[in-house]
Amino acid sequence: MNKLLGMLGLAKRAGKVSTGTFICEKMIKSNTARLVILAEDASENTEKAIKNACDYYGTEFIQCSNKADLGHFSGAKADRAVVCVNDNNFAKAILDIYKS
Repeated sequence: MNKLLGMLGLAKRAGKVSTGTFICEKMIKSNTARLVILAEDASENTEKAIKNACDYYGTEFIQCSNKADLGHFSGAKADRAVVCVNDNNFAKAILDIYKS
C-alpha cells in the first residue's frame, strides 16, 4: 500500500492528479481521468456516483486506503474520498502496484 501511495505522491508532484468528488467526476466525463482511486471509507453516495461514472465512461478505478491517506499523499490539505490520475504512465504504474 505504501508503494501505491508513494507513486500517487509522485504523480501529484508531476501535476497529474486531481482530487475531490466534483472535480474527479468532471475529469471522468471529459475522458481526462485515466485511473480513479476511491477511498474505502467513502460515503455510499460518493461511491455510487463515482462507480457509475467510471462504468459509463469506461474509466478504470480501484478502491483502496482511506480518506486521510488519500488526502495526505495527493497533496490536499484535507481528507479526500476520490483522487484521479490524469496520466497513462502513472495510472499504469499504480495499477501494476495494486495488482501485485
